[in-house]
Amino acid sequence: MNKTLIQKFAERFSVDSDKVLDILKATAFRQKAGSAPVTDEQMMALLIVADQYDLNPFTREIYAFPDKQNGIVPVVGVDGWSRIINQHTNFDGMEFRASDKLVEMPSAKPCPEWMECVMHRIDRKHPTAIREYLDEVYREPFTGFKDGRSYTINGPWQSHTKRFLRHKTMIQAARLVFGFGGIFDQDEAERILESQAENLSTGTELTAVVVSSEASPEARRMATKLIARAEGSNAWQAAIDYASEKFKGTDLDYVIAEINRAKLERQPVLTAEPQPVNPQQAQTTEPAQTQA
Repeated sequence: MNKTLIQKFAERFSVDSDKVLDILKATAFRQKAGSAPVTDEQMMALLIVADQYDLNPFTREIYAFPDKQNGIVPVVGVDGWSRIINQHTNFDGMEFRASDKLVEMPSAKPCPEWMECVMHRIDRKHPTAIREYLDEVYREPFTGFKDGRSYTINGPWQSHTKRFLRHKTMIQAARLVFGFGGIFDQDEAERILESQAENLSTGTELTAVVVSSEASPEARRMATKLIARAEGSNAWQAAIDYASEKFKGTDLDYVIAEINRAKLERQPVLTAEPQPVNPQQAQTTEPAQTQA
């Protein structure tokens, strides 16, 4: 074990060196009940990456969860990506461009067909423009099967489509312009774990782990309160609207995900029914629901 690295983090964040690993195992990793405990080796792997990019694992600028090979998938949140971009010595600004053509992916809000991030380096004569297309990065709603019924849960790609396309474009531009390697955004981490999963029936549980590992205590408390209020008056959309005014970034994504999950659990019948009997009727009904 690299005690020098542990001591470095302890001094940097004013934490007892004997408690650094235990604290970060409880905060930088989120696991489902019954999962194997995080090992010292996995925790050290995260600290090495955090040290390389000067990211703060205590504020979840970087976090991780174990993969299927007893390693880790280091995930950098949007705030973390923003920081490593802005503190790079050769960074000289960036700008965004978007397509005038709007498209609609399943269950999502209208969004530009593509978005472009133009990133400048001080030591380069010409900037680099990276374009990402929505249909190539879009994450569809999470689907699953429970109590004999299929269900769908909308996520941040449905509620904040344009914002997430912008984030994806910025991250990909930063990776190519500055050569950031060995770190992933949330979408990439989900795809990695999904490809490794052997018996994962839905992506819902995984997404909850990733999002909640970044959320602040205030966001978690507010999510509980908003769910209680929405359940009492069936005002789920009002709860989402309130959260959108109060939070932003990963906190907002977490609260919205929790509200949608609670809505599904409280209203399983409304989620699964009504089911159209006639196939032609189904074709007529489904687009109308998507447009709404």
